[in-house]
Amino acid sequence: MKRNIDSFVIVGVTKEGKKFRPSDWCDRLCGIMSAFGADNRMTYSPYVRPGCTLTGDKTVIVDARIHDIEPLAYNFLVNFAKDNNLQVDTITEDEAAA
Repeated sequence: MKRNIDSFVIVGVTKEGKKFRPSDWCDRLCGIMSAFGADNRMTYSPYVRPGCTLTGDKTVIVDARIHDIEPLAYNFLVNFAKDNNLQVDTITEDEAAA
């Protein structure tokens, strides 16, 4: 059975509706996936970046293409959301192209 690999958004709200803490969780999570460039500046991965919802909840946007580059990183992000009981929204190919 082949598993479908999707882009998704981790929302900083638990399934019970409570805000996830610490408040900078999305920056920390994206920081794990970041790298330092030749100019000694940290840059977020193009596949894992912070965001927010219209209601102001912090999010992490995960591009499914990271699975092709580093499956363990993709699985880490999926398991982070599960382990912390966070809401996850799948992004369809049409939404990702927009």
